[in-house]
This record gives sequence, C-alpha cells and structure tokens, in this order.
Amino acid sequence: MIELDRVSHRLGERPVLRDITLTLVERRVGIIGANGSGKSTLARTLNGLVSPDEGEVRAGGLDPRRQQREVRRAVGFMFTDASAQILMPTVAEDVALSLRDLPISAQEKETRLHETLDFFGLADHADQPAQLLSSGQKQLLAFAGVLVRRPEMLVCDEPSTLLDLANVLRLQRTLAELPQQVVLLTHHLELLDDFDRVVVLDEGRVVADDAPAPAVAEYRRLMGVRA
Repeated sequence: MIELDRVSHRLGERPVLRDITLTLVERRVGIIGANGSGKSTLARTLNGLVSPDEGEVRAGGLDPRRQQREVRRAVGFMFTDASAQILMPTVAEDVALSLRDLPISAQEKETRLHETLDFFGLADHADQPAQLLSSGQKQLLAFAGVLVRRPEMLVCDEPSTLLDLANVLRLQRTLAELPQQVVLLTHHLELLDDFDRVVVLDEGRVVADDAPAPAVAEYRRLMGVRA
C-alpha cells in the first residue's frame, strides 16, 4: 500500500505537487497527465528520490525520508531510459549486480539470477554485451535488474516512451504477469485498459481518480480544451 498525505513540493519558486492525498491499495495503478503535471516528481517521492516539502509519504508502511535503505528494497523503480539502468558489460553481470548487497546466500543469488533471466526471456543472452541488446531487450533487462531483488512494489516512470508498438505490447504483458503492486506513469493510454485505477494529475493536483475508462476520458477532455 502507498499513502500520500497532503504532499506538496516546489522546484525553486514553481509548485510541482500541490496538496496531494492518495491511498493506493490496488494491484495496478496508472498515473497520467501532461508533461510538467508533476507525475515524475510524485513517482520519485515514493522511494525517496525526492523528499516533499510538505506532507507525508508511506510505501508499505515505510517512510522514504527516514528509512531509505528499507524503502529502496521495498520499492523498485524503473526509469524512462532503460540504458541508464544498465551498468555492467554483460546481461548476467548486470542482473547479478542488483543482488550484490542483498543478505542472502550465494546459492540463493544464483537461483534468483537464473530464474529472473528465464522469466524475462534473457537466458540465451546471459553472456552477451548488454548495450548491444535491442531497445525492447534493454527494457526487459532493466526490469530484470529491478525485480531480481523482489521488491513489494514497482514504480515505472514512462518505461514505454522509447519503445515501438511490439515492445509496448510486450511491456503490457510483462506488467500483467508481475505479482508486485505496480504504479505506472505513461503516455501510452492503452496500457491502462486492464488497470484497476487511474489517477490524473494536472498542474500538480489530482483532477481525476477513477477506473481507467472514465479517468482517461476526463484526461482527454482536459487536453482537448487546451488543444
């Protein structure tokens, strides 16, 4: 469960988040809004990358300000550009890096590594140079590096932005199969069709919070007024 209580944040003199209160208990939650609406800042408050100026955040009962290590283990974070999350030369080495600081046995790390590579269809690429993968495979590798740690929640900040249609559909299938609670920020609205809940942000405020169809309809109406 993710809780935000009267969360506000500014960048310099510009308000980015304005008095946001949300309790997210659903398995699949989408967050949508125009560029500059505050989506990415909101996402980063969930694992401590951003500390709000006002209000409180809880992720799985943890306070990102005071329990950063625990929160980083509980909340996996996917950035827009998968390449930025790939740090090691080969596919297997990159996933193994995410396991390095976990307090589990070497055997358990090895087991998790192979299970995760299998789940994401990367087992046959284990020894290949990671940066030579296709864009879709890089996205899967970035997911593998996050999920091999088995977080309770996964926050994805526009992970479909650099993907073609085939890989967007693959991403949709991957998200549907995950056991974790997923919070997805996206401009690909069709990814949200089977989600449980969609929150619409505009100028740092929640302006709609509903099932996917009515929330997306309100977002389209809002954008149509400004077109």
